[in-house]
Amino acid sequence: MIWDFIIIGSGFGGSITACRLAQKNQRVLILERGRRWVDKDYPIREPWIYDPDWPEELNGWIDFRAFGHMNVIQGAGIGGGSLIYANISVEARPELFDEPWAGQISYAELKPYYDRVARFMNVQRVPENQVPARYELMKRAAAAKGWGDRFTPVELCVEFDPNFDMKNYSSTDNAGAFSKRHANQHGVNVGTCVHCGNCDIGCRYDAKSTLDKNYIPVAEKAGAEFRPLHVVRKIERSNGGYVVHFDRIENKTRISSQESARRVIVACGSLGSTELLLRCRDEYKTLPRVSRQLGRGWTSNGDFLTPAEYEDFEPLPHKGPTITSAIDFLDGAYEGQKFWIQDGGYPNVLVNYLHRFDKKLARVVASALENELDRNVMPWFAQGIDAGDGRLYLGRTLLSPFKKRLKLDWNVETNAPLFNAISAMHAELSEATNGKPLTVGTFLWRWFKTLVTPHPLGGCNMGTSAQNGVVDHKGEVFGHEGLYVIDGAIVPKPIGRNPTRTIAALAERAVEKMS
Repeated sequence: MIWDFIIIGSGFGGSITACRLAQKNQRVLILERGRRWVDKDYPIREPWIYDPDWPEELNGWIDFRAFGHMNVIQGAGIGGGSLIYANISVEARPELFDEPWAGQISYAELKPYYDRVARFMNVQRVPENQVPARYELMKRAAAAKGWGDRFTPVELCVEFDPNFDMKNYSSTDNAGAFSKRHANQHGVNVGTCVHCGNCDIGCRYDAKSTLDKNYIPVAEKAGAEFRPLHVVRKIERSNGGYVVHFDRIENKTRISSQESARRVIVACGSLGSTELLLRCRDEYKTLPRVSRQLGRGWTSNGDFLTPAEYEDFEPLPHKGPTITSAIDFLDGAYEGQKFWIQDGGYPNVLVNYLHRFDKKLARVVASALENELDRNVMPWFAQGIDAGDGRLYLGRTLLSPFKKRLKLDWNVETNAPLFNAISAMHAELSEATNGKPLTVGTFLWRWFKTLVTPHPLGGCNMGTSAQNGVVDHKGEVFGHEGLYVIDGAIVPKPIGRNPTRTIAALAERAVEKMS
């Protein structure tokens, strides 16, 4: 069988294009390297880690890549990055499009697709009667510094019950009894948020709007076929179309196979899509004409974290959605750097680990830790406009001299002004609210100049030609008709905000522009 489209990856780029193409009666096959997860698997099933070298043994939903100064965390599984994102769904600021992306995409052009994504994923804000303590601290910090007009709630892909009573609920209770089950607009059975704090490692109550709650079931209903545990190795031209070679993981073994399609969409994320095309161009020589710009223009999107400790206030980082609000400095008003600050949360790892063995034991421990030390910790988050001058490439290492691996050049000097400004802002906001920044928060940056990002962008940047980009405005690879990249890899510059809705909007638009 020759498919109309083979899509590699099932994150925001892959799932959305799959959905819209299947609705156009196209025969669509989606190959996903990770497994399919369901609510009962979160966050208790092992392994958590996905190892790209040993996916037959370790195929969890978290893929961590260490590159030295900048490191990357990304999702693996049906739903891609939506499995680990913090639910944020926001637009990029309009001025980022003052120079239209790839000469075609202005803010006005993308706005209808931003709105379409928001409707399809039922974007909401935390109800006012449920805002977590961290939200209140953010608002107080902004007001204390005279920046109250910069404070804003953020939009989330979370199902909320407006009548949920926070005062009569404790995380030590049987949370399932407080989560209201219902069918969402796509007919998928979901629950409502009980503020368990597990957004980043998976919601057991189906309140987090991962892609398997919306675009994926709609795509499957329209006829798209999703195949988990299929690791794509290379793409090659054949008979006017493409052949995709992959390993199927079955019973902890790899089985080599292939499928053919008229057109192929690469949607493996910034790292995955760039690496696949690099290998096809430079290692396998199956796509030798891919632009020499491949790998360039990579950005971490300015992610930074500083925890602060409070003696007279409890931010309760384990309670509530991971992020609920922001203070916006993306106009460059602070030290000439553009960024926004977010309240941060994180899951109680110990309690969640125990949950996989004994739910009653987990509740007992959670109750015993009701006064745990980190109740008084505020994790200040941020994203920003970094230099966007990273470069992904294939190179050798001492540990694997006979095999080339994906490597990253990331310039500390050109990116330092942004992260120094964010660190200073975190300190100001902490001190304005009687908090003390913890040295652990900035230790790795100050002494080792190393950071972690969950929002990598670029590598297959869009442009107007192969001289300044890898793909055009609709994601089609220059010089390779019918081959597309549609995911965060094509975003041509740092956004400085959570990028998922921008990636989703680009995917919605790309399908409409395909002839």
